[in-house]
Amino acid sequence: MAQRFDAIVIGTGQSGPPLAVRLGASGRKTAVIERAAFGGTCVNVGCTPTKAYVACARAAHVARHAADFGVRIGNAVQDGVENGAQVAGVNVDLAFVKARKDRIIGASRDGVEHWLRSAPNVTVLQGHARFSAAHAVSVTLASGETVTLEAPKIFVNTGTRAAVPDLPGLDRIRYETNSTLLALETLPAHLAIVGGSYVALEFAQMFRRFGSRVTVLVRGERVLAREDDDVARAVQDVLAREGVEFRFGNAPRSVAPLGVSGAGGTGGTGGVAAASVAAGGPRPEGIRIELGGEALDVSHLLFATGRIPNTDDLGLDAAGIERDKHGLIPVDGELRTRVPGVWALGDVNGRGAFTHTSYDDYQIVAANLLDGAHRSADSRIPAYAVFVDPPLARAGLSEREVRASGRPALIATMPMSRVGRARERGETDGFMKALVDARTRRILGATIFGMEGDEAIHTFIDTMTADAPYTTLEYAMHIHPTVSELVPTLLGGLRPLA
Repeated sequence: MAQRFDAIVIGTGQSGPPLAVRLGASGRKTAVIERAAFGGTCVNVGCTPTKAYVACARAAHVARHAADFGVRIGNAVQDGVENGAQVAGVNVDLAFVKARKDRIIGASRDGVEHWLRSAPNVTVLQGHARFSAAHAVSVTLASGETVTLEAPKIFVNTGTRAAVPDLPGLDRIRYETNSTLLALETLPAHLAIVGGSYVALEFAQMFRRFGSRVTVLVRGERVLAREDDDVARAVQDVLAREGVEFRFGNAPRSVAPLGVSGAGGTGGTGGVAAASVAAGGPRPEGIRIELGGEALDVSHLLFATGRIPNTDDLGLDAAGIERDKHGLIPVDGELRTRVPGVWALGDVNGRGAFTHTSYDDYQIVAANLLDGAHRSADSRIPAYAVFVDPPLARAGLSEREVRASGRPALIATMPMSRVGRARERGETDGFMKALVDARTRRILGATIFGMEGDEAIHTFIDTMTADAPYTTLEYAMHIHPTVSELVPTLLGGLRPLA
């Protein structure tokens, strides 16, 4: 017999838990279903753990450059690597880094679970949920028991997982994804990363700073394909200066093990083991990547080639819920699917694959359902950051998109070397860029690649959200010495976009 609820939330990423708690607080009997770890991608294998690693990598980087500030660390001296990429005596204990990360995500994950279990009118089930009808969900619990839940309102928040290309030989090696790489306790000697997106670049810089040799394999001719050329080149130059190697026009064609430790492999740099390598089994002593005419031998291989929505095992057909060719669930501006009473939130709806867009999805749904509002994702301003160091932050349209629109526009750029705080910190890489509609004087977009750009970009986001003219920001008095104080100066240099 089915259990009746007022609402069902499937998944506990950034949208699910706050929505479930709000629904419960409103008096609605709500069920929350989670099949794995509470908190979703961000807490467990995304933002939280990777930014913990970024922090550790920056600590190592700062320590290696301490002498630039007159700070001596023991008897450490430069070891001759170009631009001081390494300093004797500064080493990274990856097992410690992992343990620190595990403590951080453990606290966050436990916090989410406790919050849900203690919320009024909220029932938590752990198991795999599948639709059995438009408003019915079958849940296979860890015990093997299956229960059926029914509700007039169902919210899908199941997130995504790493995409791995189908390559010959893949079943014979131990490759990594963003999830499994975070489980390593020994530093890779040579890490190859397939992909040129923000995930690839964040991992590339952090593991280079940890001390690994890093080679990034990019199918196209540049990194960060969605960014303007000048932005992508600037980011690449910073990482290359730190020792990250880039190979463009190089997509792996096949992979093979170079010998399997403890598994009787042939060993050597040219040997190929015959047995496949099961997950959790012995790690190959190396991996050979065939690139078409040449080969690259590495110790570890990371795929950072996109994400796949977790929609393939949800029984969506039984509910009449459609998926597009990418596996995403189409929704309208209020995040409603084409089936009345069913919403899709977070990464599965294609409206933005970020923690902040997922949380905004919750705010939109909650406002419309519970507060009598009429909010829509159609009106929100795209914004995100790439957490390399220095960070790259974006809001609104890029220069390329503005040019393609054909509208009359103004543009301003400014190098970070103009920013006093950047000079004081010795971190002058990067630049700011702003684009404004010449007729309406509204900000069309902004990019900041530079120290603290991920914070300073919010001055643009807030002004754009308020639909205020750029002069509102230009005439604002900002605190000195900060990065944001140069934003009015940047806008004072606007000129027609040629």
